[in-house]
Amino acid sequence: MRVPTEEEVLRIVYRAIDDLNRQLLPEHRLEKSPETVVFGRDGRLDSLGLVSLIVAIEQAVEDELAVSVALADEKAMSQRSSPFRTVGVLAAYVRTRLEERAGGG
Repeated sequence: MRVPTEEEVLRIVYRAIDDLNRQLLPEHRLEKSPETVVFGRDGRLDSLGLVSLIVAIEQAVEDELAVSVALADEKAMSQRSSPFRTVGVLAAYVRTRLEERAGGG
């Protein structure tokens, strides 16, 4: 499996944001920017919204790359700094998980 570039992963995350935004009230919608705070202090999403976004990203990855990746697992939850804080951090985390999968790790 070829690991997608940062830009390709960000595009996949933006696609998931588009899918999620269709279901959210305007004040909860996410801006498609790496700096957008997703979850935590000043975040737009509550825990249910975060789960919905994660599921949408996992589905978009599967649709575009034909590979399944789990984002909300013990590895994510045990990190000192949340991989779900901003759109950019989340996209980098998705890419890291894809790199691990490609390398068999």
